[in-house]
Parts: sequence; structure tokens; C-alpha cells
Amino acid sequence: MDLLNLKGLLLAIVVFVPLERLFAMHHEQKLFRPRWQDDLVYFFLNGLLIKLALSTTVGAIVVAGMWLVPADFQNWVGGLPFWVQLPALIVLADIGFYSVHRLFHKIPYLWKFHAVHHSIEDLDWLAAHRVHPVDQILTKGASLLPVFALGFSAAPIAAYFFLYHWQSLFIHSNIKIGFGPLRWLIASPQFHHWHHANHPEAFDKNFAGQLSLLDMLFGTMHMPGNEVPTRYGTDDPVPSGYFRQLLYPFARSRKKAVAANGAAMAADSVEKSDAGVFAAKPDQPQPVG
Repeated sequence: MDLLNLKGLLLAIVVFVPLERLFAMHHEQKLFRPRWQDDLVYFFLNGLLIKLALSTTVGAIVVAGMWLVPADFQNWVGGLPFWVQLPALIVLADIGFYSVHRLFHKIPYLWKFHAVHHSIEDLDWLAAHRVHPVDQILTKGASLLPVFALGFSAAPIAAYFFLYHWQSLFIHSNIKIGFGPLRWLIASPQFHHWHHANHPEAFDKNFAGQLSLLDMLFGTMHMPGNEVPTRYGTDDPVPSGYFRQLLYPFARSRKKAVAANGAAMAADSVEKSDAGVFAAKPDQPQPVG
């Protein structure tokens, strides 16, 4: 078994490296751009963690689906033609992805995990792997909920995983390929690059993973003509290095808790000191008149 997915890595290199040289969105970006080593570590270590966690999640979803979804309905869904199941599956999965992805931007605690992904300052296919495991597990888990609970059959599920994986690499890649009118339906590199842009007008936009149509419907789309961003990343102080980024969301919370506790202790100390200065002792004579 290829546990480290070396074949997948080699295939991605063969596909994307030439395309990023021939059709570069940013021609000045180097092949070995800053922090590429971090993202390579993500490729190897995150893959194992996320596969293990999602396998457990899928098992739980299947069991829950057996209890909550009528067997007749699951059989009906699984019996639909492939060409019906696959589009339906993609729509349902991306609605789940869109919803949870948007929550990761709106809820401050969840943003701490998602900020790791937005720390990417040079987008390419390899940078797509820089995702905190908690972020990926929750977001992907939301996508897989309808996939396995509603009874979709194996062939469209396999096709969905194939399309999701390669589109994820593609929309992060440094490739400028126009989709024409389809860009309002299908997520493209331009669409997702604006999601990563460090431009105020693009903040909290373009949440969909596969169907840009969802952002158009929910009013969160930002694609200004054929323009592409000039700055990427986040202003959050996300450190470099896989293990530091893994601990970053928790370290920040602990640091704030320690600071708050220190401030509370200092305030309590001042209060006790003031009480000692101004409190009159029982045997101390009181001022007259």
C-alpha cells in the first residue's frame, strides 16, 4: 500500500508543474517558492491523519444513516443512473462544504484553524495541502454527510472523490485558464485565488469548493472581470512550520487565557492592597470632628 501517496505526488508534479510554467497566473512566482517545504510536509503527514479521521467519520455517518434514513429511500437513491447521482452528489456535498467553510470564516475560534490555510502567500497546487487537520476533517465531514447517509452508490462516490481532489489542486494552482461563461457555475483558479486574496474587497468571498454558482446564489461571489489578486495571505501572525501551525490555534487560546489570568491576579492584588490601605483597624483611633 502506498501510504504516503508517492504515486499521487509524482502524478501531480507531472500534471501541474508544466501547466504552471506554460499558463502562469503570476509569471514571477518561482517553482521552489518560499515555504514549499512546509507544504510538502503537509502532503505527507496530513494525508495520514485526515484519512484516519475521515474513515471513522464515514463509519459514523453510515451507521447514523441506517437509523435515520429509510432503507427504501437509500435504495432508490442508489438505484438512480450514474449521470443523475453524480451531479446530485456534487451539489449536496458542495452545499455542505460551502456552509461549514463560511462558518470557519465567521466564528472566531474556527477561524484560528482556517487561518493556517489562509497563511499561504504564494498559491500553487502544492499549497492546496496546507490545511489544519481540524479544519479539513470538519469541512470534509460536512461534505461527506449526504454522500454516505443518503445511499449513493460506489461508482458516483468514487467519481466525486476523484473530481474533488483534482479540482482542489487545480483551483489553488498558479494557472490562468479562462472558463468563459462556465466560471459562474464551476470554481476556477481565478475564483479561488480571490478567496485567498489579501484585498479587503475580497474578504469572506468565494466559499464554494466546486460550484461557484453557490456563491452567486448566496451573494458571496467576487470575480472582477479577468483581474487576479496581487497579494495573498492573512494578517494573522500564523507561524511557519507544520508543527507550529498545528499548535497555533491552541497556543493562541492558551496565551490569551494565561494573559487574562495574569491580569485578573494583578487586579485582585491591587484590590487587596487598596483595601489594606483604606480599611480602618479596630484599635486605631478615629479622627474627631
